Amino acid sequence: MSASFPLILFVFVGLFSPGPNVVMLTASGARFGFHATLPHLLGVPIGTGLLGAISGLGLGTILLAVPTLKFTCQVIAALWILWLAIRTAQAGRVAKSDDRGRPFRFHEAIMFQAINPKVWAIALAASAGFGIGLSTPLEALRLFIAFSTINLAVCLFWTSIGHMLSSTLNDPKVWRIFMTTMAALMAATVVMIFV
Repeated sequence: MSASFPLILFVFVGLFSPGPNVVMLTASGARFGFHATLPHLLGVPIGTGLLGAISGLGLGTILLAVPTLKFTCQVIAALWILWLAIRTAQAGRVAKSDDRGRPFRFHEAIMFQAINPKVWAIALAASAGFGIGLSTPLEALRLFIAFSTINLAVCLFWTSIGHMLSSTLNDPKVWRIFMTTMAALMAATVVMIFV
């Protein structure tokens, strides 16, 4: 366990700080409530765990070795996140009680991680810098466990924060400001894709 402490600390700091998942879960907790956001909340740790494991198996190395593939993935990720930011901003223009949107489904949250630049960056750095000499399959399993368990706690925290803010957001003006801020933060994460 002590050999994995640097990995655990790195993954926690990386996943806890604001990025697409944090922004989306906080907004979803505020917009739809904790219970309705649960499939999204549970899908994120599974998706990040899978991404950590895939990086540990060497897929990250392939992406770094094929610049065209990497750039294509970056553009797709940027467009998808910008589209989500626009949808979030649009939701802020509708009264919270009239909001007809829905939270991510479990499988959508898992699949979103494949284009989440922040998770890719953390997974690549974790697999490259925090190995402890295990076989490739065991290292991939170690990364899966680290990413999924740590991110479950992170997701629970941010969804709960959003849910606690929900009653404050019943005022249409406050709701619009909150959703516009969440949309702007989400759009700002696009910068991380090309860094």
